[in-house]
Amino acid sequence: MRLSLARADFDLNVDLTLPARGITVLYGPSGSGKTSVLRCVAGLERARSATGQGQETSAHVAVGGEVWQDDATGVFLPTHRRPLGYVFQEASLFEHLDVRGNLQYGLKRSWRGALLAQGRRALDEAVALLGIEHLLTRRVQQLSGGERQRVAIARALATGPRLLLLDEPLAALDAARRQDILPWLERLRDELRLPMLYVTHSADELARLAQHLVVLERGQVRAAGPVAQVLAALDSPLVVGEDAGALLQGTVLERDAIWHLARVGFAGGELSVRDEGLPVGREVRLRVLARDVSLALAEPRQTSIQNLLPAVVDAIAPDAHASQVLVRLRCGESLLLARITRRACEALGLCPGLPVWAQVKSAALVR
Repeated sequence: MRLSLARADFDLNVDLTLPARGITVLYGPSGSGKTSVLRCVAGLERARSATGQGQETSAHVAVGGEVWQDDATGVFLPTHRRPLGYVFQEASLFEHLDVRGNLQYGLKRSWRGALLAQGRRALDEAVALLGIEHLLTRRVQQLSGGERQRVAIARALATGPRLLLLDEPLAALDAARRQDILPWLERLRDELRLPMLYVTHSADELARLAQHLVVLERGQVRAAGPVAQVLAALDSPLVVGEDAGALLQGTVLERDAIWHLARVGFAGGELSVRDEGLPVGREVRLRVLARDVSLALAEPRQTSIQNLLPAVVDAIAPDAHASQVLVRLRCGESLLLARITRRACEALGLCPGLPVWAQVKSAALVR
């Protein structure tokens, strides 16, 4: 898609090709243009052609080969003709209907005639996928915030969309309700062959849900690509601040009932983490923050840090504070980040290609 849109504080300019399935997270601070991208994709606002370096680039939005907007040919499908589902921060359910009534309302607006049976199947699948069978007879007023959002997502899926747009769907929920609904969003990601654009400014949601990541700042794309690659890029805006770190894809190999630890293997080694009760064989994500990784030239002995990984220095970059640097490490096929002082970097003689030991003080399962 190619989008351009004038805003009061910035001009939105986006040129992206995104995966045809899974969750692409649009990430950035408030006012960076995330929701504007969704509104243009949905047809709620019309993107315009952009002029730069003496050339005009026409606005273009296409999903799975179907063109929704192309200024070069004059194509612009209104929102009601775009096969998409849109989930907002607020569930916006009809208070006078029960859950089943809300879902059937969306069904009737989206499916007609012979296709109605297909729509009912889509709705039944969405209800099962989101685990809301037991809520169908409840009034909207009886639902928790997390339950409302699950119903809103099911209603969006019942339309049989080719694209699902989610605009900060957890922003109105408290921390406990967010944790309740995240597993259902993971299930959608893992079981649906459906592309999703997910807007958030939460680093936790990003780490847990994203497969592809787009970082926006004042309407401009600052980084885009597979989530692990973007998070480990030293020139990415996400390496700035306390949330800088790597994301590892792993598998639970063993659970230690005595010490209440789980051993997780990833492409480059193993890490012991707090046992969260996940079964052996379960695929998980691990978040390793740069501030929790220290470095040694020789294998450490008699240390309280239990996670020791042989690695090779891949690159070194200045950090936000002049006293520190970020060191990117290659650990097998995986990348880690370490935040250390410039003095320590010089004392150790760190340089690309140098073998080191990474001491991981803490790693968190993000499921």
